[in-house]
Amino acid sequence: MTSDDQHFLDVLAEYSSDIRHFTGNIWDASDRHFASVASYIKRSVPENWLPEYARPAPPSPPPLPASATYVHRLQDWVSRNRALTAAIAAFFGTGGYLLMRERRKHTRKRRARRASNGARREVIVVAGPPCSPMTKSISLDLERRGFIVYIVCSDVEEEQQVHGESRVDVRPLHLDVSNVLGTQEAMERFNNLLLRPHIAFSGASPHNLHFGGLVLVPDLVFPSGPIETIAPELWSDALNAKVLNTVAVAQAFLPTICEFKARVLMLTPSIVASLRPPFHSVETTIVSALEGFTASLRGELGTLGIDVCQFKLGTFDCSSVGGKQHLQSIAGPKTNLWPTTARALYAANYVNQSRVARSRGLFSQSSSTGSSLRELHNAVFDALTQKHPRRVWRVGRGSVTYDIVGNWVPGGLVGMMLGIQRVSLNEVAAPQLEDSVQSWEKVETTV
Repeated sequence: MTSDDQHFLDVLAEYSSDIRHFTGNIWDASDRHFASVASYIKRSVPENWLPEYARPAPPSPPPLPASATYVHRLQDWVSRNRALTAAIAAFFGTGGYLLMRERRKHTRKRRARRASNGARREVIVVAGPPCSPMTKSISLDLERRGFIVYIVCSDVEEEQQVHGESRVDVRPLHLDVSNVLGTQEAMERFNNLLLRPHIAFSGASPHNLHFGGLVLVPDLVFPSGPIETIAPELWSDALNAKVLNTVAVAQAFLPTICEFKARVLMLTPSIVASLRPPFHSVETTIVSALEGFTASLRGELGTLGIDVCQFKLGTFDCSSVGGKQHLQSIAGPKTNLWPTTARALYAANYVNQSRVARSRGLFSQSSSTGSSLRELHNAVFDALTQKHPRRVWRVGRGSVTYDIVGNWVPGGLVGMMLGIQRVSLNEVAAPQLEDSVQSWEKVETTV
């Protein structure tokens, strides 16, 4: 290629670059002009000037995954039912918190405090029949948790029963409340035992015992039947053994309780006392008397900063401490031993009520239903050791349910639930009249 040809190509290249630059400027100016025109039209023309059929269809959203669809539906349902959602959340949240707290309370270790040298120092007195499964179960559990347990005994036979448990720290405490001087001497010995320094083992430093509480467990088996069939002697024995004896034991320990700021626990059955069914007048009367005594004692000791706790017991499975038993018993006079009039008036209802109660596990001893004794053991330990214990503890199967039923359900409806029916006196009196006429006819024929 000659120099003239090269010069010609350079000139064409310069012209082409100028043309590209010129056309680029023209197209940029055109774009700016159309953009300004479009913005002017957009500002001037209304937004919905095109009819609906002429508008282009909006682009469809991309499909969501299945999990996102469920979440979207759940969010939509929650937004439409906010009140119900709040109620469900509160119910499950509260229920979960209570279950977690009960589980922690049930599983945590409960042990009595010990002295600095590792020896036992907390003393608990259990006042109840040593042969009672409830007394035996509570005393053995407290001993297992590290307490020194004394069981109140009124005679040598009961002391032998306590020694028969073969537990070093379950000891008898002889206290015959019918003997005033003997009671005073026994309490003096007990106080000296608490105040005297103890040496647990050779070389250990001496330590003092501490009186932690008095657990009152009256005999929980009561006679039942119509009031006219219960002899005054049975009333006297029941009141003396279950009410007066309990009051006397509490009186004997009151000076020691005040000195050591010990707590008082009263254990009473609650199902019969709550329902107040017929044919259980003895138990209803005695439990009401003990509740009144406990309330008065709580008011008096409350002025001294001493706690008094009442345990309203349901039913328990005591098979581990001597047979499957329940706290409420229907044991009492047999219907065939009642007078003829009483048997005709009350026997049918008494039998019906006993049958219904056994089927529901209310008063029966043969039923295998009932709460575990561990529930009672944990509650007794907490009542003795908590800083601010509750005044009333409802423990055991049916203790809460039947308390609500007894307080809110009419008595007539409760009687119907227990199989109680109205008896016509005319129907009962007619057979008696025929029997008396026949007996007189027999007497006349024999004469």
